[in-house]
Amino acid sequence: MKPVERGIALLCQVILWITMAVVFAILVCNTVLRYATGASLQWANELPELLFPWMVMAGVVLAALHGAHITTSFLVERLPRGLRRVVAVVAWLAVAGLYATLSVATWRMLDIVHDEKSPIMGVPGSVTYGAVMIGMVLLAVLAADSAWRALRAAPAPDSGEIHPIT
Repeated sequence: MKPVERGIALLCQVILWITMAVVFAILVCNTVLRYATGASLQWANELPELLFPWMVMAGVVLAALHGAHITTSFLVERLPRGLRRVVAVVAWLAVAGLYATLSVATWRMLDIVHDEKSPIMGVPGSVTYGAVMIGMVLLAVLAADSAWRALRAAPAPDSGEIHPIT
């Protein structure tokens, strides 16, 4: 794994661990409190809702990093070796461009949703939209990195697979 990928993976893993631990702790505390006293924490439902987009985007980025998303590659595998690299580079650049476009669109929405506050805690809506924007930026970086690696890769002599040039 390259340093950029390692950094992104570490960031996403930290976000996942923190959000899951906080959500779990809140749910346990609120459940115990409900059974012990019959009351519950007012904000206990709201905070997991605010953390959930961060958890999801961290998971999406990690899945992309590990190649765990569904792909359809049967058409590309039928192409001649030289053309596969071109298709891979163009496809990854298109993906990076689309994620960058989504990042910019989300950035432009942050001012609008910042005025929307969560009912109990008063957290601006831009906090959850920020999770989506950061996730899209990280996905754009990973896609651009994949395009760069596909550009620098050479077809293996015995198969149609593309391997990095060493």
